[in-house]
Amino acid sequence: QVTLVESGGGSVQAGGSLRLSCAVSGSIFGINAMGWYRQAPGNERELVARITTGGVTTYADSVKDRFTISRDNVKNTVYLQMNSLKSEDTAVYYCNLEGKYYSGRSIISWGRGTQVSVSS
Repeated sequence: QVTLVESGGGSVQAGGSLRLSCAVSGSIFGINAMGWYRQAPGNERELVARITTGGVTTYADSVKDRFTISRDNVKNTVYLQMNSLKSEDTAVYYCNLEGKYYSGRSIISWGRGTQVSVSS
């Protein structure tokens, strides 16, 4: 079983910064991609940023040039550096993993989420 543990959320004023981390534990054959999604009250969960094993990144238009996703393939950890935070970035942020077990079965796993609150 694979577990994702997020950390780094909190409260910050607009214009501030936060860094989220997500560590993977458990037995898994390979990770294809990891990413961050967020869900604000009343809204659907949306992609924030995603990074593949090869380093290809995807960002939501609303966070481009403000957020940076990175990954440590040795530690199986993904990070999200969030700068110039805005009140509309307030949401629960979820870590996501796309990979395969040793059996060849695909897996999509989610963390429990970490709250990010930005006050204006």
